Amino acid sequence: MNVRIAAVFETLKAQGRQALIPYVTAGDPSPAATVDILHGLVAGGADILELGVPFSDPMADGPVIQKASERALAQGVGLDDVLGMVRDFRRDDARTPVVLMGYANPVECYGVEAFARDAAAAGVDGVLIVDYPPEECEGFAALLKAAGLDLIFLLAPTSTEARMATVGRIAGGYVYYVSLKGVTGAGHLDTDEVARVIPRIRQHVQVPVGVGFGIRDATSAVAVAGVSDAVVIGSKLIQLMEAAPAGTWATVARDFMASIRGPLDAASAARRL
Repeated sequence: MNVRIAAVFETLKAQGRQALIPYVTAGDPSPAATVDILHGLVAGGADILELGVPFSDPMADGPVIQKASERALAQGVGLDDVLGMVRDFRRDDARTPVVLMGYANPVECYGVEAFARDAAAAGVDGVLIVDYPPEECEGFAALLKAAGLDLIFLLAPTSTEARMATVGRIAGGYVYYVSLKGVTGAGHLDTDEVARVIPRIRQHVQVPVGVGFGIRDATSAVAVAGVSDAVVIGSKLIQLMEAAPAGTWATVARDFMASIRGPLDAASAARRL
């Protein structure tokens, strides 16, 4: 496992706490603001950062993240720029893991070997490529592992036992369980169903299990944190920044993270009593 990601989960496990993982799209609302937003998220209590690589055909993303990608692409943000943002972030933060989340096309256009090399050099810790099926990317996983990067996979309510076993064999970092049938930002989270599926995943997967899609507030975050190792939040954060005046985005990101972090930690403390 990547050193920074492993350190986060080991520390949180020892503390009896769950990781808080926000997602933002690189370059949205403004390319110049992305690094400040990342620092704001950490200041608010984020443990790992998921940074979306803008893509014109994001099949797993709902309208909120699709629009974020469109805004970033309209401002000319490409994979080179995203790696540059990570390098800039690393100047002031050598500890917080950064996971790039996106689609195969930009990576393959860049070149997979060059991408692994340059992403590691920039300070990236993990990669989640939504449209890479685990059965077809063991070579890519090995390439990333050699560069010190984790390949993180999605599992869904429709994932078979065989798919879970394949992911368990090659996944690094953590596994991201999609908590509902649909795209990001949907609002019908079924926490009882999440609680039923997570133990099945743990039978096959040794890395920590995070839960995302449909988590929009402290209540839903606390509910899934009771059965998982991490909570991932994206669409609601993007909506808040979209509605905020320019220049306040980092503060909005920090304050939203803090509004989740506090209840998460309080619930964790209550479970330890």
